[in-house]
Amino acid sequence: MKIAIIGYGREGASAVTYWGNLSGNEITICDKNEAVHVPEGVSKKTGTTYLKDLSDFDLIIRSPGTRPSDIVDANSEAILEKVTTGTNEFFKVCPTKNIIGITGTKGKGTTSTLITEILRASGKEVHLGGNIGVPALDLLDEEIKPDDWVVLELSSFQLIDLKQSPHIGVCLLIVPEHLDWHRDEKEYTTAKQQLFAHQTQSDKAIYYSGNPGSEGVVSVSRGDKIPYFKSPGAEVKDGTITIDGHGICKTHELQLLGSHNWQNVCAAITAVWQLTQDEMAIREVVTTFAGLEHRLELLREADGVKYYNDSFSSVPDAAIAALDAITGKKVIIIGGFDRQLPLQNLSHAIKRHHVDLRKVVLIGASANRVSETLDGIGYTNYEIVTTKTMEGVLAKAQKAAQSGDSVILSPGFPSFDMFKDFEDRGLQFKKEVGRL
Repeated sequence: MKIAIIGYGREGASAVTYWGNLSGNEITICDKNEAVHVPEGVSKKTGTTYLKDLSDFDLIIRSPGTRPSDIVDANSEAILEKVTTGTNEFFKVCPTKNIIGITGTKGKGTTSTLITEILRASGKEVHLGGNIGVPALDLLDEEIKPDDWVVLELSSFQLIDLKQSPHIGVCLLIVPEHLDWHRDEKEYTTAKQQLFAHQTQSDKAIYYSGNPGSEGVVSVSRGDKIPYFKSPGAEVKDGTITIDGHGICKTHELQLLGSHNWQNVCAAITAVWQLTQDEMAIREVVTTFAGLEHRLELLREADGVKYYNDSFSSVPDAAIAALDAITGKKVIIIGGFDRQLPLQNLSHAIKRHHVDLRKVVLIGASANRVSETLDGIGYTNYEIVTTKTMEGVLAKAQKAAQSGDSVILSPGFPSFDMFKDFEDRGLQFKKEVGRL
């Protein structure tokens, strides 16, 4: 079989391994990058025409970075009959149907990890992958058994053409994002809906109560729809996280910073409650899990100042959550690649925190638009930093901070204008903070 693999990133490499191990397949990697290095025995088609003439192939594997419409535009609508993805293939061949899928704008990684750790603490064999770092097809190397559970974090890029749905789907907070990739907000929401669109009446759709985006995403499910942050799912009552009349823990016992993480904890508890009511395992995990790297990560204290790495923050709502989560006087670093998302909520949150904000340090391509929005509401305690190095950015933030303050890197924008990705941005910040 002649197979084209579109894009040779992490998932593209996983696809090469999986389909390359099946006898009789001829693999061609199609990538815009002409310098891409491919494995021995694999052909390549690169440059500006890498999506052309795909009808010559029997099967086309789309990597998440490539829009299905781009494949159609370079060929025809009929080409989609040949297109699949690593995620679709995983659903097709996975030895267990015990799959939990998590999507949302923010909190997917935290919630996926919490679900995984709770299920493991309750004695279940669990495999975690997807957008969180391990391509779904690579999980097959873990020798998944029929009674095992699989937890998949799934982005809109992976979901846009998903053909199957998991037994349990979880939709977290939904706000506009990735509008530089999606045509519009409707396409973004429709992509998220695919996690639930193929569910049956025996499946479960868990959603964030009160968030219209989350409610809209799960509306397509035929399964049992269960809200969280509201009964019968997990909710917060008088400072206690409860579910089904059971008090799990006090919110102040959580190691995760910020009230926004109460949502993620409640989502995880609601999901696992469908499988186990092991209160001891749930409490143990949610009160000891301190978070993932680059998510409100306390790096160190230097000269009385605490430094937090929240580089994963790539939408304005995430920066707002950081402002709310870190109490006391603070300096926050905001900015990056500008997807032209609305800034009104962010600017008003900054103004609301004016008493405890020493300085807002604006960086990247978005700096001017953010400053204009702040000027429009009468907030001027900011500084635009034009340096392109993290060393220079941190120097400005450090200069503004005083003993007892916090310096927070929570950009609220993607990193692509100054850094390779959010991990590169966060690692550079950690490196410079380590030098203080």
